Amino acid sequence: MARHSAEPTGSAPAVAPGLRDRVLGRRKFLTYLVAGSTLTVAAKVGFDTLAPGTASALVPSPPQPADVTDLGDILIMAGKPTEGLLIQLEIQEDGNVRVELPRMEVGQGLTTSVAMLVAEELDVPLSAVYMPLAPARPELLFNQLTGGSNSIRSLFGPVRAAAAVARGRLLAAASEQLRVPVGDLQLADGVVVGPSDVRAAIGTLTGAAAALPLGELTAAPKKPSDYKLVGSPVSRVDARAMVTGEFKYTLDLDIPDATPAMVRRPPTINGTVDSVNNEKDVRSMPGVIDVVVIPSGVAVVAETFGQALDAKDALDVTWKKGTVDGLSDAEIKEQLRGAALPFAVPAAGELTIDAEFDFAFASHAPMETNSAVADVRPDGAEIWSGLKSPIVAQQAIAKEIGLPENLVKVNVVQSGGSFGRRLFFDGALEAAQISKATGRVIKLMWTRVDDMRHGRARAGSFHRVRVTHAADHVLSFEHRVASVETDTKHGLGEILTATAASLPVGGNMSFAQTMFLTTVKCPYNFGAVTQVLNEIPLDMHTGSWRSVYSANTRGAEEIIVDEIAAKLGRDPVEFRLEALKEDRYRAVLEKVADEGGWGAKMDKGFAQGVAFHAEYKSCTACLVEIDARDPQDPRVTKAVIAGDFGLPINPRGLESQLLGGLTDAISTTLRAGLHIEDGLPLEGSYSQFHYARQADSPTDVKIFIMPANDKGDPGGAGELGVPAAVGAIGNAYARATGIAPRSFPINFPVDFDPFPR
Repeated sequence: MARHSAEPTGSAPAVAPGLRDRVLGRRKFLTYLVAGSTLTVAAKVGFDTLAPGTASALVPSPPQPADVTDLGDILIMAGKPTEGLLIQLEIQEDGNVRVELPRMEVGQGLTTSVAMLVAEELDVPLSAVYMPLAPARPELLFNQLTGGSNSIRSLFGPVRAAAAVARGRLLAAASEQLRVPVGDLQLADGVVVGPSDVRAAIGTLTGAAAALPLGELTAAPKKPSDYKLVGSPVSRVDARAMVTGEFKYTLDLDIPDATPAMVRRPPTINGTVDSVNNEKDVRSMPGVIDVVVIPSGVAVVAETFGQALDAKDALDVTWKKGTVDGLSDAEIKEQLRGAALPFAVPAAGELTIDAEFDFAFASHAPMETNSAVADVRPDGAEIWSGLKSPIVAQQAIAKEIGLPENLVKVNVVQSGGSFGRRLFFDGALEAAQISKATGRVIKLMWTRVDDMRHGRARAGSFHRVRVTHAADHVLSFEHRVASVETDTKHGLGEILTATAASLPVGGNMSFAQTMFLTTVKCPYNFGAVTQVLNEIPLDMHTGSWRSVYSANTRGAEEIIVDEIAAKLGRDPVEFRLEALKEDRYRAVLEKVADEGGWGAKMDKGFAQGVAFHAEYKSCTACLVEIDARDPQDPRVTKAVIAGDFGLPINPRGLESQLLGGLTDAISTTLRAGLHIEDGLPLEGSYSQFHYARQADSPTDVKIFIMPANDKGDPGGAGELGVPAAVGAIGNAYARATGIAPRSFPINFPVDFDPFPR
């Protein structure tokens, strides 16, 4: 594999201490040597001083329930027991640094950010840091799931600790070799330099550093005030490889004897095979090697993907019913409406604002469709795929093919997008099933139609909101959400079970309610606030879609905030500034209002909209301008976004996250969604699922990353950008057209001929 300057993979940590560093004044980083020929270290976090009776300095106590305020905290807490196993850092003899990361890169720029952290602590060039993705590591238990905007927050401490101790050992080895006191040495650009320009490249020191006496070495990472690289905008280290085609995704891997395969899928969700009526004829088609039935359909193995596609389309299959046959949008919406708890009858004279919203299902629609390579043999198996929860994938695949987990190697491959989709491992499981059934190495590809119709989707939801108010302020804010059940059987459910006793929402909540209440928060002083989720148990292919519940819930709430302001005769920005709970919240809102020229006079059919959102210890505000002269064909023409992420590592990467959130919001607010008809989505391609094209995206976009705040903690980024943009677009549309948006996407006709089932 090429060095990361050509083809990196991995995931990013965050800057600044999180839960593990709340008591940094009495805590130190303790590390141990892992291997001998080159310098390889792993890091644990422990306490400087121990209370009487404390058994070990290397296993810090988990945070108390009061420390857990959001889903990211829960994920960090679940990973505490294995935190010291996360990162292994190797200094190689050529001076390069190898860090195998137990998180997944799916285009969010984690490899770049982690490489920046390592390069910063070790004072080596960024190009010298190599970031392969770790395969499934079952010893990490709950600590190898990529999701919840948590990679930066959970990895920062371990990455920083490992790099700091490697630096300490290198300086100690240089001190012996150069006969110069450690205090007189400096490390810069991968070279240790001492008085009179004596110097030693770190590659020449790695063996000596590894040979130093074992025992624990205390090392202090740099202070953020000393950072030179971290905090600077850096372009992605893998960008050139991606745009030139050099980058290898799963189907680009050159696995010996890998044979193309595709699957004929049922005409409704979760349908199963009753009979294959023309198997002999299909087997005689050009290039067809094998035809096998698997739980999710009929697989065709052929010499080429084109031959496999033709053969699977030619199959005549009789299908058994699926789990939602006969259900369409109207029936699902009616079930959701019935599941949303009603409000009490208003008291006499009580002033209320009431609204109802519904949001369609939405495909994750990553550019790379689901794919996997599997080699299953009687004595072992190896899998290659894009997996955000590889430990659970390994467990499920091992059980399915009847092998012990330690005989199933699961390789994590960087993928072209996810947005929550690759938390699920259905493609890898199918490839393993086909490989076992045929005795061949299988290279499985889902078509775009497969991915849209049988992949995962954001669940449809219905919302009731009621606000009570006096003449000049809000007294209460109630939001009742009903949603189709969101599937969490990819590892998150197990994490929530394991941490239930410490959750701030109580151990008797469902997985969905726990996730909802630890992600969806009202940022305003609105008196008595109640936000409640109720899910209906329809067995559909749902999953955590970028920002999960917040995109819809907080998007709808931000539309209501504008309507409250109007009812009270207040300017929407001024009203928010007065009601927001924190100064840092107000700062991002003031930034977009100033930079976006809030209040500018607009021609008829044009308008501005603004909204705010806080989540995962970060916050953002968004201002958009919309051209809605034709309400059936609106277009966002300008956007100004500001984000506060605590202490940022790579501002350019954070800008990309906010821009991506804006594009997702433009898409799903205005025209992108899935129509469900008789138990299956109608959409089967990008031409039908109307995700924003270049022509739908504003050419005038300004994004501001706020400087490090005094909290010093890292914040999440991946999910943050969607909800505020949803609210801002909805508000702009309402101001431009006079139509209060209540059903999303706003324009949602079936303007295409669906593909055959």
